[in-house]
Amino acid sequence: MTDSGTGPTGRGVSELVRDAGSGDSGAMEELLSSHLPLVYGIVGRALNGHADVDDLVQDVMLRIVRGLPGLREPERFRSWAVAITYREIQQHQRRTFRDRFRRNEVEEVADPLTDFAERTVAELELTGQRRDLARAARWLDADDRRLLALWWEEEAGRLTRAEVAVAVGLDPGHTAVRIRRMKVRLEAARTVVRALAVAPRCPGLADAAAGWDGGTGALWRKRLTRHVRGCPQCGEQGAGLVAPEKLLPGLGLVPLPGGLLDGMRHAVETASVVGRTVAGRVRDHVTAKSVTASVAVLAVVTGGLTYPVWHAPAPSPRAAPPAAGPPAQRAAPAPSRPAPVRIPAAPASGSPSAAATSAGRTGGAIGVTRADIYLAPDGSDSGDGSRTRPYATLGKAASVVRPGQTIAMRGGTYRPDRGVALTTDGAAGRRITLSNVRGERPVIDASAVPASDWAVTQQADHWTVQGLEIRGSASHAYVCRGCRNTVFRGLSLHHNAKSGLTLRDAGTEDNSVLDSDFHSNGPKPGGGVGLGVKFGSGGGNVVRGCRAFGNGADGIDLGGFTTPVTVESSWSYRNGNGFTLGGGGTTAEVAHVLTDDAAWDNTGLGFNDEGNAGAVRLTRNTAFRNGTGFYLPSASAVLTANAAVGNAEGPEPVLADAARSEGNTWDGGGAGPSMFATTDSATAESPRTADAALPRTAFLAPDGQVPGARMAAAG
Repeated sequence: MTDSGTGPTGRGVSELVRDAGSGDSGAMEELLSSHLPLVYGIVGRALNGHADVDDLVQDVMLRIVRGLPGLREPERFRSWAVAITYREIQQHQRRTFRDRFRRNEVEEVADPLTDFAERTVAELELTGQRRDLARAARWLDADDRRLLALWWEEEAGRLTRAEVAVAVGLDPGHTAVRIRRMKVRLEAARTVVRALAVAPRCPGLADAAAGWDGGTGALWRKRLTRHVRGCPQCGEQGAGLVAPEKLLPGLGLVPLPGGLLDGMRHAVETASVVGRTVAGRVRDHVTAKSVTASVAVLAVVTGGLTYPVWHAPAPSPRAAPPAAGPPAQRAAPAPSRPAPVRIPAAPASGSPSAAATSAGRTGGAIGVTRADIYLAPDGSDSGDGSRTRPYATLGKAASVVRPGQTIAMRGGTYRPDRGVALTTDGAAGRRITLSNVRGERPVIDASAVPASDWAVTQQADHWTVQGLEIRGSASHAYVCRGCRNTVFRGLSLHHNAKSGLTLRDAGTEDNSVLDSDFHSNGPKPGGGVGLGVKFGSGGGNVVRGCRAFGNGADGIDLGGFTTPVTVESSWSYRNGNGFTLGGGGTTAEVAHVLTDDAAWDNTGLGFNDEGNAGAVRLTRNTAFRNGTGFYLPSASAVLTANAAVGNAEGPEPVLADAARSEGNTWDGGGAGPSMFATTDSATAESPRTADAALPRTAFLAPDGQVPGARMAAAG
């Protein structure tokens, strides 16, 4: 596939995607064979040549084939495929970290028999700075290795900056900042590698490296880098370094591993079967030709810096459309001030959907009384979706729903065996509603859904989703990608491996998460997240009246979301951390707004800026009995009338010099448990009311006008 967008048969990418999705096996072969080197290069670099590279490449290609029939914008195939690759790498690295954590393997120790960087040095006989660059790549953390993988594809002319930005969920400007910082860390690692190679070593470096086992984990990376930066003798090793983009093209060549080709044959054939089953359009198995065509492709390998090259020089990069990205993903809007939540008005009386949007606090118990499409656990997808002949699966209902319609799920347990995609857009005056029937409780038990699938993936706008329970996913329960104007209300998402609800990607705008519980997701330390608004951008997103508890990592996580999010009257307790307010590896300065929120009994931090230097605004929030109450060492935060009481590290917050603090308990002194009406959390942790509102409670309710969250007002 050349940069002009045509393959050996002369068909363009868009045409190949359409033909492959319609069952043309030749088009599928050509599409996959031309993109396999790109995927292999990104995965190989990001995983630093780990033994799992080949398996993960197969998983990525399988995901691509399975998702192809649902790709709504064929011209964005390459960006979509890169985004899938990036996401699978993230998930793999998080699984690996979690497994290591469970085994108490805090530091990653290099295996001299299998270390990819060292084998690469031997195989390619690299010398001088190229050898050091190969070894330095091992010292980057997982986030930087993923970014390095994408950046080198950009340098090689196979990705554009817009496509890299889409993959990481940022706008091009923020992506450029992240790349610059990654390159700074790469240069620091190169200096460390060169300093360690000097014989005899600098005495200070020898002391710093005492007990070093050759590993490249975070502890040794920080310790050795700190010494080298402060040591004139070691720092000289960074003088005269050639820019990495000038070194990489001179590296030698080794062929793609043959085992990958054999494995891909099986994976592609399997993917074709799955695609045919799911979409009914991929009719024939993809043959081995899609794999063996890759034999003509060679890979440059540099200690995890593996990238494919063609025999002929590649032409100049093809300009990608500005909005390139996964389906339903839009270019990131300019940051805006968070807007108030906008609950859509109810449709005109008499419409089948009228009850859907009027249900809630003003309509009594949550749920609908009428609908256009019905589901029931004992239904059948051969029915007509009526109340008397309901469908059995959400996938069937999602395939036929139209703007303005309501899908009602009857009570009982649904047990899907595959993930569900919601891809039909509603409209401003014609929302699509997915709801329980009033007085009934539908439960989606996702335990039979493969770990490679998210239980529910929404890539559509103008939806209302309410009154559902989702449990048991081996991955994420519900992921909304680039969604706009969606309301989530009265949800209970729990005991899922990775997260309850996640809103992510660019174009995540004007969404409201209301009156919902997210608990016991990835319950082990370092595990899952209750509610995440992360890895993306978009204004007007609001979280209100939610609870997140018993989650292994964070209760409510805004990591990597580069536009302000408003969080109001929400409670996060007994998690790893309560509220995580940005960071996530980005350099964006984001002014999230938190009001009347409470964090209690979290083992780590109540409110945590995670490296976000933005002007986070916290007003009338309470941190009670956490490890640390307010941990904001980076944010230029504005804190007003907040309370920190009973936290293990004491009442004082950890604040950046640029933070402003006024009227908080630590400003006036003397605050203690007696300032609250009660410190018994039982009522706050009791069941919600019929309209899904928070229970009324006197727990942590401040006495009069003293600082702290207005807990009773949240009910």
